[in-house]
Amino acid sequence: MENPTIKQLQNRKSIRQFTGEVISDENLALIFKTAQRAPTSINAQQISLVYTRDKAKLKEISELCNHQAHIATADVFVGIVIDFNRTNMITESMGKKHVIEQSAEGIMVGAVDAGIMLIQLQVAAEALGYGTTSIGAVRENSDTMIKLFNLPPKTFLAVGCTIGVPTKEAKNAPLKPRVALESFAMQDTYDSEKVKKGVLEYNKTFKVFRDATGSGSMPTYAEITSNAYSSIYYRKTGKVLMAQGFAFKDE
Repeated sequence: MENPTIKQLQNRKSIRQFTGEVISDENLALIFKTAQRAPTSINAQQISLVYTRDKAKLKEISELCNHQAHIATADVFVGIVIDFNRTNMITESMGKKHVIEQSAEGIMVGAVDAGIMLIQLQVAAEALGYGTTSIGAVRENSDTMIKLFNLPPKTFLAVGCTIGVPTKEAKNAPLKPRVALESFAMQDTYDSEKVKKGVLEYNKTFKVFRDATGSGSMPTYAEITSNAYSSIYYRKTGKVLMAQGFAFKDE
């Protein structure tokens, strides 16, 4: 018997084409309630969501996020916020000083929990028939995003997500291939040779996929990855984190 949850997860894809239909308030609340059940470190619940359906704000966000036009066509934009403002409030109520955001571990905790929250939110939305896309480009102009959503100190908008009703074409689009399983899931020890072989073969596989889907003129996996990761593309992240009260002071 086919497992519907496994089927949904194995068929997930980023959706950037929306019909313009509105998500019901009931379904949006259900998505948020489901996202809230995501685990967080020590159950501290140091993640919050900020969202908008305002068309002017959606357009502004699309421009701030490297001019990604599809953001403006979504019904909802959700920001996943590392929220040590919440945990600071309860820590201060106990007469203690909140310092976790002053460490690499604290930033890791916030980033990991934001990622978990993102997936929980997307799975819930997709289970209801909606399409989503993760928006890492919220960090391109993170200082402006902070002002847009009035975020206080000890918070940081880590990643965004669009939600909307997908078009038929977007729903039926083929799935992008992945690296070979043996170069992804390695038993007992990490194998660099398998990883190297897998990623070089994947570059060829991805080119075949591009050609088959009519997008062969677009950059290869190697070109996309090397162009992005041979530079630091969101240069404001560290500066804005520090302005929000975050720091690397583990010692």
